[in-house]
Amino acid sequence: MISVVQRVYEASVKVDGEIVGSIDKGLLVFFCVEEGDTDDKISYMSEKILNLRVFEDDKGKMSKCLQDINGDMLIISQFTLAGDCSKGRRPDFTGAAKPDTAKEIYNHFIQDVSSKINGKAASGIFGADMKVSLINDGPVTLIIKR
Repeated sequence: MISVVQRVYEASVKVDGEIVGSIDKGLLVFFCVEEGDTDDKISYMSEKILNLRVFEDDKGKMSKCLQDINGDMLIISQFTLAGDCSKGRRPDFTGAAKPDTAKEIYNHFIQDVSSKINGKAASGIFGADMKVSLINDGPVTLIIKR
């Protein structure tokens, strides 16, 4: 399981020209399920992201988490994070989970986050051609792998 987490002022995702998910201040999470991942990793990943101290306090130090600021989270499925670029010029995506498994775990991750988050949880549509817009804050971008 891999997540790329970006701190944002706002973010949205469109499918077929229509916004299907949007957030205000919070975290944009690109979420990838790898071959062999199971539901047991979901809680770890959601807790880790919800409680990452990446938001600034009144002294400008990153000491607050998403829950502290009642921030939002936009979750986007992105199997390409599992791409292996170590050989040749074309990424190898065999490390990504099969679509049925990945969709199930992705949906469970959204449900888990939705049940815990103090702010709003939004998401894209699994397998869709998505157009993601964001205003990055910082920028702050982190990679979490479990």
